[in-house]
Amino acid sequence: MAKNNRAENEIAHGKKLLVSGAESIWGWGSPAGRVRAARRARWIVQAASLTSHSRVLEIGCGTGIFTQYFAVTGAQVTAVDISEELLDVTRERGLPQNVNLVCAPFEELPIDQPFDAVVGSSVLHHLEIRPALAHIFALLKPGGVIAFGEPNMLNPQVMAQKNVPWIKERLGDSPDETAFFRWQMRSLLREAGFSEIEITPLDWLHPLTHPNMMSFVEKAGALLERLPLVNEIAGSLYIRARRPL
Repeated sequence: MAKNNRAENEIAHGKKLLVSGAESIWGWGSPAGRVRAARRARWIVQAASLTSHSRVLEIGCGTGIFTQYFAVTGAQVTAVDISEELLDVTRERGLPQNVNLVCAPFEELPIDQPFDAVVGSSVLHHLEIRPALAHIFALLKPGGVIAFGEPNMLNPQVMAQKNVPWIKERLGDSPDETAFFRWQMRSLLREAGFSEIEITPLDWLHPLTHPNMMSFVEKAGALLERLPLVNEIAGSLYIRARRPL
């Protein structure tokens, strides 16, 4: 029942996002948000080694913000989302033929042929994480990789947003979503069988940063990301791991 309730909540949330402005709520629609999205997409493409020879699963593609970046690599991209309404927005992007859009709960995807990579942006924290990682592991071919960007629970804003109900509702979160601690995610990945686990705290450019301040914040952020302890409260966790051969 809990699984069904979570799925129903996410479908309802997708409809709510479209009414309120999905990309605005997610923070990808502002000038700083677009820069942040492009950086994350480049990192995922590189971390997952996406090429025209790759068979890729994107979980939680939403409105296709990141799908378009993955498609440019020439990879065969299966982009799945539980919300038909959000996928309608993705279809309007006119993505190339190497993208196949699927409306389904990720957990119900059949395993017909293993993927070279499973990727996504801000999606794992919407899922029942242990069964989700187990299913991702099963969907990967031996030696395949995952690459995700997820909210960092040690970031003060993220911690408040995911744990204080009225802030959560005010900022447009779905009822069940959360965030991850770096050590927590490392443990979960090991438990699921992954190896070569890399989890890096990144992102200091807030979506609400004024365009005139973006260059300064990016430079300051690049410094903060290299400072031990300070870097632990960056906005995101960039996650890469491999299914062993």
